[in-house]
Amino acid sequence: MKYLDPQTMTAAEVYKVMTGIVVPRPIAWVSTRSRKGGANLAPFSSFTFVSHSPPMLAVGVDAKPDGAGLKDTARNILDTQEFVVHIADYALLSPLHASAEEYPSDISEIDALGLRTTPSSHVGAPRLLDAPIAVECRLHRCIELGQGPTRLMIGEVLCFHVRDSLMSAGGKVDTALLNPISRLAGPNYATIGRILHR
Repeated sequence: MKYLDPQTMTAAEVYKVMTGIVVPRPIAWVSTRSRKGGANLAPFSSFTFVSHSPPMLAVGVDAKPDGAGLKDTARNILDTQEFVVHIADYALLSPLHASAEEYPSDISEIDALGLRTTPSSHVGAPRLLDAPIAVECRLHRCIELGQGPTRLMIGEVLCFHVRDSLMSAGGKVDTALLNPISRLAGPNYATIGRILHR
């Protein structure tokens, strides 16, 4: 066994190890809107649900890699107190991957990638029309963690949008039919029974 001491490693080295260990990770494809009304879209694989009563989701948003402050997603959530989490399926892998690139703040990833949207029911951030699941959230709490810092955005769920064909008679989501994309280490993704290399 190789012994690794995080105290003697750089943040980048620790990141590589952690993202290779915690796999597969669900991906929150988050849309937000800026104070000026511009739409933003980005994927985050530090994502889970943290409460079901009331329902809450948590998304970890790191600082910009160059240390130049908040990512657009974090700034928009803090400014507007709302966001939409989408779950992408295999058909959306290419735009999901492309939306991870750093776009200038005045450029909408949604427009640049030609994605279709529809108004959300309770928040100003747009909802992706072709995503099989979308969850509208209001910010419940932002917790700063680490030296970055990472901002853990905890959102209370206002409503769920679930494609009709994914809901079973018992009220569960059929994950086999959903076939969600998850993140592995590096630019690699997985769906049910399949590893996808980018």
